[in-house]
Amino acid sequence: MTIDTMAAVLLTGHGGLDRLQYREDVPVPSPGPEEVLIRVAAAGINNTDINTRIAWYSKAVTSGTCVGGEQGFAGAGTGDGSWSGTPLHFPRIQGADVCGHIVGVGEHVSPTRIGERVIVATLQGVAGGGLHDSQTFGSECDGGFAQYTVARSAESYRVNCHWSDAELASIPCAYSTAENLLHRAELGAGETVLITGASGGVGSAAVQLARRRGARVIAVAGSAKADSVRALGADRVLPREADLGIDPGRESVQVVVDLVGGENWPVLLEVLCRGGRYATAGAIAGPLVTLDLRTLYLKDLSLLGCTWQPREVFHNLVGYIERGEIRPLVARTYPLAEIHRAQRDFLDKDFVGKLVLIPPQD
Repeated sequence: MTIDTMAAVLLTGHGGLDRLQYREDVPVPSPGPEEVLIRVAAAGINNTDINTRIAWYSKAVTSGTCVGGEQGFAGAGTGDGSWSGTPLHFPRIQGADVCGHIVGVGEHVSPTRIGERVIVATLQGVAGGGLHDSQTFGSECDGGFAQYTVARSAESYRVNCHWSDAELASIPCAYSTAENLLHRAELGAGETVLITGASGGVGSAAVQLARRRGARVIAVAGSAKADSVRALGADRVLPREADLGIDPGRESVQVVVDLVGGENWPVLLEVLCRGGRYATAGAIAGPLVTLDLRTLYLKDLSLLGCTWQPREVFHNLVGYIERGEIRPLVARTYPLAEIHRAQRDFLDKDFVGKLVLIPPQD
């Protein structure tokens, strides 16, 4: 039986939650020559979904994500509201995280792929682009907040494991971001890493992945979440209000993985030892920080902005899953139709791990 329409959430423009419209009459997409059609089993929620909706990536926005997370930003620019810095085309189906089953293939894809359970790489290369050119699933192309989606066959990775669909849907965006931060910072066994925002999706992934590498992990998270973060593998958990210049102290860690930014940022460079590496892929507390260039050059520090991902990052993640070396924490699941409630809960930050949407299963 051919299915022509599906349930999906359409982003109709930059702004508040009212811009997300749940519909049940959206046409099912058709795979192109190098693409597969995926029946979505679960789709995780990420900061990038909200940041894109509210145009937080626009340079006109200077505050943290949560300030405009529900209502949007009145002064946000639409020309640079996506993280690629180019205008989005609406309506757009968001959803950077996808776990599902291949149910159709394009003409240049082997039909033997039908039936595979896959996850889709969030960061994807651009045909004809340069090394650091990339597009984001659910941003520059439609994503996973729907019953069906299409994705490049080469970016749809078969995974053999006994995890639930919701657990697998927690991996693509958060875990690839976290693994890329550690990969680019070259975190090694025996080193100490400080991770901010450690209770969120990327932060909790970074804790597990750093532990997997044999590093000593100091996590920063809300006091109420300390036990959960410690259970993920953190050696120590410091409260958000801690004076990091005193504990863990200046020049005490080799790597900082920062997902927070904001006004307390300068101390993060102080805690780095000489030759230390700072890596960031987020700024939920605010994107504008004060940098003392003397700290940077006198301590021979490296500052790494981490968006583009070498292909081995996602490939390695699949191996970690299949070998049982990591396991995500799913905090809650929601029907796709309840995306407004799910994103409000996401903004409240009263959970550890991932929130996941489940579309209707036909």
